[in-house]
Amino acid sequence: MNSMNRRSVLLAGLGVAGAGALAACSASSSTPALVSPSGADVAAVDKKRTRSGRTHEPTLTAAQAMVDLGAGITARTWAFDGRIPGKELRVQAGDTLAATLSNQLPNRTATSVHWHGIALRNDMDGAPPATQSAVRAGHNFTYRFTADTAGTYFFHPHVGVQLDRGLYAPLIVEDPREPLSYDEEWVIVLDDWLDGVTGTPDDVFAELRQGMGGMDMGDGMDMSRGMDGMPSSPSAASSGGRRGMKYMLMGAQSPLLGGDAGDVKYPYHLVDGRVPADPAVFRSKPGRRVRLRLINAGSDTAYRVALGGHKLAITHTDGFPVRHRQVDALLIGMGERYDVLVTLDDGVFPLVALAEGKNATGMAVVRTGSGSTPPATVRPTELDGMLLAAAQLRAADDVGLAPKKADRVHRIELTGGMMTYNWTINGRRFDMNNPTAHPITVEQGQRVRLDFVNTTTMWHPMHLHGHTYQLGGSGPRKDTTIVLPRKTVSVFFDADNPGQWMLHCHNAYHGEAGMMALIAYQS
Repeated sequence: MNSMNRRSVLLAGLGVAGAGALAACSASSSTPALVSPSGADVAAVDKKRTRSGRTHEPTLTAAQAMVDLGAGITARTWAFDGRIPGKELRVQAGDTLAATLSNQLPNRTATSVHWHGIALRNDMDGAPPATQSAVRAGHNFTYRFTADTAGTYFFHPHVGVQLDRGLYAPLIVEDPREPLSYDEEWVIVLDDWLDGVTGTPDDVFAELRQGMGGMDMGDGMDMSRGMDGMPSSPSAASSGGRRGMKYMLMGAQSPLLGGDAGDVKYPYHLVDGRVPADPAVFRSKPGRRVRLRLINAGSDTAYRVALGGHKLAITHTDGFPVRHRQVDALLIGMGERYDVLVTLDDGVFPLVALAEGKNATGMAVVRTGSGSTPPATVRPTELDGMLLAAAQLRAADDVGLAPKKADRVHRIELTGGMMTYNWTINGRRFDMNNPTAHPITVEQGQRVRLDFVNTTTMWHPMHLHGHTYQLGGSGPRKDTTIVLPRKTVSVFFDADNPGQWMLHCHNAYHGEAGMMALIAYQS
């Protein structure tokens, strides 16, 4: 693999985990009887989870806060307990988490907590309106569930575009029989940031929803055609298409992402809540073996991550172990997590998160010896070194799905575009007022194949709640995967966690615009 360059490896792997789409099993025109999120089937499966007998009872207070991003930069945002990232929750596999959300947000704002990546009981998933009503301001709600699978996870709201504020924090589920050997851990949270600096996520979404119309990109490209394959009206350019856009990003291009890299202008990219000019510092000693748990909590940005002067050994994706592979850099889409091992050298080294296609970076610093802090603009050569797509990885032997023919196949067509900002699944925007109107149905015990068919000109990190799927027949186990433009990714999962589960693009703005669907178990 070392003879292959980064670009050819990634383009070969992203978006081709499946061999192609089969004929889809489409949902009935009449809504079938569905398993209730709090029904007997959910309770029966939950009862079988392995429990340790330990219970953790944190309180998560969601409230307005003034946060320090470093270098004298402050931002008024919403956060858990006044900090970003929020305080890490750490439990062991089998422990019960009884986390109370206290909603103290302003302006009667409702919210929730989604436990991203955890295969928990359905009514605790925190995904309004499918699994609960959003928690009203001034009210509390306790999420009680057993975290029975070790891994790197995080939690965040699942209401509107609140993910693009400061309401997120790591959730680490430790393996009591941890097979990896290492000396220390560093949990690293990446985020794209604008809240309280240039505007709010709601401002951003309001602008994006206007679409691009006939906007002139300034490079000779007439945006009256092309972004979603549909011509705009003749008057678009003269009426509103050439208006100034405060938040919409133009010209962000990445071959690694198949073209357009993102929609939104962010003034800052944070690593552990800090800007590169005043970075977070991880202090250790030369020769120490460190496990990095990397979480992309961003809303519109994929990050290419490298640690200057070091190789990274990938050990996990989205919480599940893979056969170890050594790389120079990682590409992490929104909602994805990667665990890597690294043996630290002597000195001061930049951990750089390049905002893929956006010509900006986040940075933290590893310090094991003397030396000056690297400049905020540093870009280690490792960023252009060996980088593998998730599809090049292989699941560890003990977590790969047993070979089995799919009992049910669904074609999940990713549709829409920037012209009218109408991101959809199978041509249909998710209806928040009627979430069970067009379910994608499965039955308990089935092996299910989802064919993500991206018909758009943008990439989408597709996230499934309550389950992990396998990329292709032997790829890694994941819950979020990048689907490149005009590509198909086939994933497989066992329908072993009944309920009603969201499936959506983890670009916060694409999801809110409608690129969501409901995977629902038939009763």
